[in-house]
Amino acid sequence: MIALRHINGIQRNFIRVSSNDIKQFGGICSTTAFPRSFQSDTPPRSFSTQKPSHAEEDDNVMDQQGLGMSTRLPGGIPDFIEKWNPKLFKQVGFGLGAASVASLGILANDMLHPALPVGIIGFTAVYWKVGTDDLNQSNHTLRRNFPFLCHMRYLFESIRPEIQQYLIESDSDATPFSRSMRSTIYQRSKAQSDTRALGTMRDVYEEGYEWGAHSMFPANHHDVKTRVKVGNKLNGCSQPYSASIFNISAMSYGALSGPAVTALNKGAQMGGFYHNTGEGGISKFHLSGGDIVWNVGTGYFACGKTVDGKRMFNEEMFRENSAKEAVKMIEIKLSQGAKPAHGGILPANKITAEISDARGLGPGPWTEDCASPPYHSAFSTPKQLCEFILKLRTLSDGKPIGFKLCIGNPSELASLFHAMIDTDIYPDFITVDGSEGGTGAAPPEFQDSMGMAMAEGLRLTDNMLKGAGIRNRMKLIAAGKVYNGFSLVRTMANGADLCNAARAFMFSLGCIQALKCNANTCPTGITTQNKNLSSGLDVPNKSVRVSNFHAATVLSASEIVAAMGHTNPRHVTGENLWKRENGIHVSTYSDMHSKYLPVLEGGELLEEGMPKVPKKMQGWWKEGKVLYDSMN
Repeated sequence: MIALRHINGIQRNFIRVSSNDIKQFGGICSTTAFPRSFQSDTPPRSFSTQKPSHAEEDDNVMDQQGLGMSTRLPGGIPDFIEKWNPKLFKQVGFGLGAASVASLGILANDMLHPALPVGIIGFTAVYWKVGTDDLNQSNHTLRRNFPFLCHMRYLFESIRPEIQQYLIESDSDATPFSRSMRSTIYQRSKAQSDTRALGTMRDVYEEGYEWGAHSMFPANHHDVKTRVKVGNKLNGCSQPYSASIFNISAMSYGALSGPAVTALNKGAQMGGFYHNTGEGGISKFHLSGGDIVWNVGTGYFACGKTVDGKRMFNEEMFRENSAKEAVKMIEIKLSQGAKPAHGGILPANKITAEISDARGLGPGPWTEDCASPPYHSAFSTPKQLCEFILKLRTLSDGKPIGFKLCIGNPSELASLFHAMIDTDIYPDFITVDGSEGGTGAAPPEFQDSMGMAMAEGLRLTDNMLKGAGIRNRMKLIAAGKVYNGFSLVRTMANGADLCNAARAFMFSLGCIQALKCNANTCPTGITTQNKNLSSGLDVPNKSVRVSNFHAATVLSASEIVAAMGHTNPRHVTGENLWKRENGIHVSTYSDMHSKYLPVLEGGELLEEGMPKVPKKMQGWWKEGKVLYDSMN
């Protein structure tokens, strides 16, 4: 017998087979060369996508049930939830009320344990209170349509990250840092063994797989240079600084708790590397013995005042704070990778009296977020930035001065280099922040869709400086998801002289990637101003872990550099690194970026006609010159 039915709006043919049909074939149901529908005297209906009638829909449901099929679409709401409504809520509530009364009667006859009636009555009271609140509010349709029951959704949503992290995700799944990445940091910060057995867990033929080209004649890793001098006498720097190749990136006090900042600074002191203050100014927690790089942001915290509602740079405040022994370098923040051209945000619920005092926000209560503007009031053109660099160098008595940015428009970067050449004023370093960098609070659109990634931004900056003939005047610092020896070496191969990391050092403090940085509820006490939480962070213990992680990462990088046959990380180039583009093709890093980001040796952008420079970069350089001239 043939049944024509609509399923999901599409007409289908079903052949109903009886048990006798199966018996005829010895208990085996086989296919035939001529399907039953084509043998029927009644021609089948034409294939149709028209919406079925109500009667046909009822038949459809019956057919699905007869075939053992669920009538619910995948991912849809379970049937019992769909049937829930305010009327059913009240019916269940009345039933619970009756059960509560009945339990009291049974209790009076000593037939129940006293706790059971109390539990029933308590649940009934909560049920009615929550449900009636849901019905009476008007902000959430879900609560009005599914009173009380809708809170199951909110419960599951609240614990979803923990369920995902601890029970579902694999070692390589989670973002922004996988469990494998975090485990490496945890083990090294605790000075535990980080070796693994049986070989790599990665698919080496998977697209995106990267590897380094080792040498047949490796060097001794003890001979690898792990420190870099920042500060050029040609620029007027009289107090150069010897920096580690791996340091703590910018994280402000306010975004981080006092104990977290103190532990980072003490760890930097133990390990001999610097600690960037972040744009929140120099707090007392930053002055715990470690070297610091003072980050001067658009809010000019610790070196500015509010004038008519606008933050203005103050020379005397800057001179006083830059003279501190702990301040080794000064970094002007133009932008950061996680929120380029957006400014900084410190949520109001994280502002304390100590933060207000450090930033000059005035007495509380603080009901608005502390937001740094996306632009500087002290300068607004490439030439003015160069002049500001010279001013800071003079006020700081010759300390290294640089700036930090996430690369956006390449022609604007070119205009900045034109300004340096024209004014003969050069920074001692440039920090290139990748769009993959972290932040405590930023709009999702800026985190996900703005700014250039570190590899491309760094390579563009490095080669444009070389092409302009001024690469020797400054050092390049890179930041963006550097967490182990290979990522450190890879970043230096793309053009960096040294690297910074923020989240990696947070993991060394004990961060569990709870993603609560912007909520003031960080469970590990790192990104919260709640003293009940931050007091749990043991500074002496965590500072040792910070130092351990740094030492292990630098050692790993040194061993990789030596395995490639070098004793200087800067000698590692894109030719030493390979990446699989698909299952068959592989390329070196130099080849991957050659079209728009070529490897330039020196001065090619200054040659007549720029014959060795790709057209795209020629265009950026020329546009940069036009842009620079238009701003003067």
